[in-house]
Amino acid sequence: PAAAEAQPLSPSAKRAAIETGVDVSTVSGTGKDGRVTKEDILSANKAPAPAAAPAAAAPVTTGGARKEERVKMTRLRQTVARRLKEAQNTAAMLTTFNDVDMSAVIEARAKYKDLFEKKHGVRLGFMGFFVKAACQALKDIPAVNGSIEGDEIVYHDYADISVAVSAPNGLVVPVIRDAQDLSVAGIEKTIGDFGRRAKDGTLKMDEMKGGTFTISNGGVFGSLMSTPIINPPQSAVLGLHRIEERPVVVNGQVVVRPMMYLALSYDHRLIDGREAVTFLVALKNAIEDPTRLLIDL
Repeated sequence: PAAAEAQPLSPSAKRAAIETGVDVSTVSGTGKDGRVTKEDILSANKAPAPAAAPAAAAPVTTGGARKEERVKMTRLRQTVARRLKEAQNTAAMLTTFNDVDMSAVIEARAKYKDLFEKKHGVRLGFMGFFVKAACQALKDIPAVNGSIEGDEIVYHDYADISVAVSAPNGLVVPVIRDAQDLSVAGIEKTIGDFGRRAKDGTLKMDEMKGGTFTISNGGVFGSLMSTPIINPPQSAVLGLHRIEERPVVVNGQVVVRPMMYLALSYDHRLIDGREAVTFLVALKNAIEDPTRLLIDL
């Protein structure tokens, strides 16, 4: 306003200067004799403000980038997920444990493995002993080899043993048909064939259906103990684990023996605790004394 008084302004220009607060001394006049007009003052009031200082740049993160990858589930993985969840939702699952001294089987394997491979063209592993022992125990405890269909219990007089083997996309569970009629050599040959074809991706879907009992060997991956999930409509699954030397008491003496934990998960709707424990004890006895497998004890 003081500047407006110092300039020879028209009344309208003076009022505009007072209302807008424009410093008249900074305005170039376009009127007669260079006088500042009302329009000059209004134009000066509309002039753009000085550009703001550029905002400070965001700090640059020097750490490594975090990445995610999304991969669609394979049909096999979707089927496995659905069936395992079905087992948890349907069966009254319970797991019982025992341990087994592997000394006798390890000794027999070390003694005969070369002759066995030379005669049968396949390596002598531990699964042959366990499948054979399981078939014998299933015959003594038929409920473990049964299944529930509606309001009926189905008992099988044969043992179709599902065995978990590694494949490029995860574990698959082909079935050893009529395992009760096979020798240890026949079982090892069948498992070896499953393993080769699982890696090649040539196993057929029909070969993974219809088992009555499952054996899963997590010990090959280093598992010490687990609670395996039933493969429906089966009622039980046996989990094998890694062999490690542990101190045990034998005839009053503390000795070091190669021990393995066994886990039997079972459907309590069909299998009682007594039957589950009896099955594991029968399996343990057969593995600790393999002669029982020859004389059917």
